[in-house]
Amino acid sequence: MQQELQDFQPVKSAGRTLDVLEVLADRPRAWTLVDLARELGIPKSSLHGLLRTMTARGWVRADETGTRFRLGMRALQVGAAYLDGDDSVAVVSGVLDELSRRLGETVHLGRIDGDQIVYLAKRDSTHRLRLYSAVGRRLPAHATALGKALLAQHPDGDVDRMLRFPLQRLTAGTVTQRGELHRALAEVRAAGYAVDREENAEGIMCFAMAVPLTDPATDAVSVSVPTTRMSAEVERRVVGALTELVQPLGQARSMLSA
Repeated sequence: MQQELQDFQPVKSAGRTLDVLEVLADRPRAWTLVDLARELGIPKSSLHGLLRTMTARGWVRADETGTRFRLGMRALQVGAAYLDGDDSVAVVSGVLDELSRRLGETVHLGRIDGDQIVYLAKRDSTHRLRLYSAVGRRLPAHATALGKALLAQHPDGDVDRMLRFPLQRLTAGTVTQRGELHRALAEVRAAGYAVDREENAEGIMCFAMAVPLTDPATDAVSVSVPTTRMSAEVERRVVGALTELVQPLGQARSMLSA
């Protein structure tokens, strides 16, 4: 297998197709042919044919002028199929519902992917003041409670290899230094849950716990609360609910490996 990887030669057309999809997904806006060609370093003549093919297959959609491009419905269909076929998402779904019912705050299921967290599922807050988020959104792992809960599953040396330093600063509270992050992860391991105190978004606190379906865990569940509603009692209730509902999910591990 190692030799096969060393001998692997990527298919240029396939790589370019994936590059287009990733740019359209990472920065969802209307892209012109010129902008995409400049961003990806693909000749306009080659990119034009590629976009026409992807548009015909539904992966890309063009506006009425045919000059601006976005992701197409086929991408949504495939993304939904990924979630529908993921056993972990199905197992955790009921816990997300119960957390939402008990707490009335925004609840997320996130998965670590390299140095980022990807939202796999969400339950909206019942309050008018709430965190904006969307399934599929990616955030730096070091700046989120979800990410810290999952990074803490690994030794510090492995964490350093997973991340890219210097770490991105999102707010004044974001942990950016290596030693500071190591200390924060040690606190997560001791407490059994992670806290994001306005490190990802100002005015939002978040509490997260790793889902014990794999070892190390790759998914975590979080509850986000605006600081205007935060108190010691709210924190106690959130942490208590996460502990009660998420920790027992480890009993379902045998179901996933069967």
